[in-house]
Amino acid sequence: MRAVVIDELGGTDRLRLTQLARPVPVSAELLVQIHAAALNPIDAKTRAGKGAAAGIRSFPLTLGNDFSGVVAQAAYEAHPLQPGAEVYGMLSVPRTNGSYAEFAAVPEMSIARKPSNLSHIEAAAVPLAALTADGALRVAGVTAGSRVLIHAGAGGVGHFAVQFAALAGAEVITTASPRNADWLRELGASEVIDYGSTRFEDVVSGVDIVIDLIGNVHDNTGSRSLGVLRADGILVNVPTGSWPSLAEDAAAAGRRATGFKVSPDGRRLAEFTDLIEAGKLRVHIDAVFPLDRVAEAHALLEQGHTRGKISLDITR
Repeated sequence: MRAVVIDELGGTDRLRLTQLARPVPVSAELLVQIHAAALNPIDAKTRAGKGAAAGIRSFPLTLGNDFSGVVAQAAYEAHPLQPGAEVYGMLSVPRTNGSYAEFAAVPEMSIARKPSNLSHIEAAAVPLAALTADGALRVAGVTAGSRVLIHAGAGGVGHFAVQFAALAGAEVITTASPRNADWLRELGASEVIDYGSTRFEDVVSGVDIVIDLIGNVHDNTGSRSLGVLRADGILVNVPTGSWPSLAEDAAAAGRRATGFKVSPDGRRLAEFTDLIEAGKLRVHIDAVFPLDRVAEAHALLEQGHTRGKISLDITR
């Protein structure tokens, strides 16, 4: 099968298209023929050896956590997802090989039926980002009437977080560029702050929840966000590379803050399928690349200004 691997950590030039043996599923795994994969920031961080990925020693490694495709082999005879079923899900790279490949062996707890109204390109862009957004808001305890500030609302995780918060009945404030303002209001944001011209802390205060998708990598956004929280509010930090410094600042400021790391969850994905088919949850694709142009896709991802997600068409 065709697959994109890395043989060492580094830049986009380390991504190599090659032929690998088709994976053989073990107990409680399905074999999925992948039609599309999606990129996430963790893909680029893993490739570059940043954070926990610095310790990776097993190569070649296939990247990619998100996928959509068709079941080629069921986990067992009575499994509800039989050959031919359209599915989507999330893998756990680098513990397993990833989705930049024509086939993957997928644990049954990591997979769900694909929304019938999405293409594979669209469906592949849902799992990791939507699970992250949903999980972060659940950790924060979002409820109807909560005031929620979401940083980077137009990104992959951000545009799902805006929708989930709005579905919960929250008042949603987000930071984004002006070109994304109208679109984010369509998704449920009540206020969009232009991060290029306005410091959010000058116009926002007394929020119950901050979903911090930036951290302290850019202008100490995470630590600055602590000052806009109510006394009993909470900040949930997703780019956990910023977590140590942010945790110290939160303790010094007397504010609650926690990090969040996503895990595969097929049951929750099944609930997302229902929301998507009911028209209550949308996914936006910024760009699509064939598998042999994955280096270009990574370069675009690392620019950090995409609207929604970037997908790979594995069939091309």
